[in-house]
Amino acid sequence: MSDRFDVAVVGSGIVGLGAAYAAVRRGLRVVVVDRTSEPIGATVRNFGHLCISAQGGEGREYADLSRDLWLRLARDAGFWLRESGTLIVARHRDELALLEESAGDGLELFDAATLEALAPVRPGIAVGGARLTADLQTDPRTAVHAIAGYLASLGVEFRMRTAVGGVASGRLQTSRGVIEADTIVVAVNHDIDQLLPELAESAGIVRCGLDMLRVSAELRRPLDAPLLTGWSLVRYRRFATLPGAATVRARLHAERPDLAALDVNQMYTQLPDGSLIVGDTHVKGEAIAPFQSEDAADALLGETVALFGIPAPRVLERWQGVYASAPNEFLVAEPEPGVLAIAATTGIGMTTGLGLAEHTLAARFGAPTPKGTP
Repeated sequence: MSDRFDVAVVGSGIVGLGAAYAAVRRGLRVVVVDRTSEPIGATVRNFGHLCISAQGGEGREYADLSRDLWLRLARDAGFWLRESGTLIVARHRDELALLEESAGDGLELFDAATLEALAPVRPGIAVGGARLTADLQTDPRTAVHAIAGYLASLGVEFRMRTAVGGVASGRLQTSRGVIEADTIVVAVNHDIDQLLPELAESAGIVRCGLDMLRVSAELRRPLDAPLLTGWSLVRYRRFATLPGAATVRARLHAERPDLAALDVNQMYTQLPDGSLIVGDTHVKGEAIAPFQSEDAADALLGETVALFGIPAPRVLERWQGVYASAPNEFLVAEPEPGVLAIAATTGIGMTTGLGLAEHTLAARFGAPTPKGTP
């Protein structure tokens, strides 16, 4: 088999799908190649929280661009997405001070009563809160399949269960033969070290493993937006780079060294079926052991009970996610002429991936053609 395309994309996660979408909108002939039969990686193992307003720097640029693309794709591909915003519960005065420090640019501050009226947290637990107004929420498991189906309807060809063994300028060597393409986009996230090991090593890319749960919880009322906590504030760049973040981080780590050891981001989203996604913990390494400690699940469930003031929820599913992690938030490189390697190298791929891909391909091919713009 030898086929020629304008663009060949390796990887069918959100960044790969974003690259295919950007290319087909420019009137190019596109193929997506993936070793699995369907997306099973980080793109489906997340909260479905598109946390636009909590990003900073380059990440905010990609997130803003992604927001428009998510809204367009939800309309055209027909999957569930809501302009939910994101709620933040402040349980300590230093967390509220950090929110006040970051006020403006789509962040609305609340008093405790307003936050408790919007989020089903335990009465009396909040000292205040906020809402990030630009954020979105989707169900990643249904969204990714809808996007892939929509891209196929636009003419993108998918070669699934097809492993790529070698990448060179103009040429992919796959388990089903050679694919030739003028431009090759490698969007395989943490598996970049399997195809381009020198690039992965020079960029300092390792894997980050995390534990997550989906539970049936007796909330007082629906959670109509993703919910962040103080543990989230010390992770996202908008907040984590401010002076007040150091105070919040020091207190949290001193009060709960057990959660700090798990590198917790305590946050929640509720799916349309009413189940609650709970997460998450983090550990980094070149390889991530497949064995999940029950202590991590117990800690996440315990914090859920304490925050919402509910009986222990019933676990419906639990899973391990893995994504690329590096000193920089993004990888954008051209290791060989015509070979583009792109990845979100932190845990914000769903939020920024579509924008990252659009930005990268726009730099190469220019604006979408009128014919290729749905």
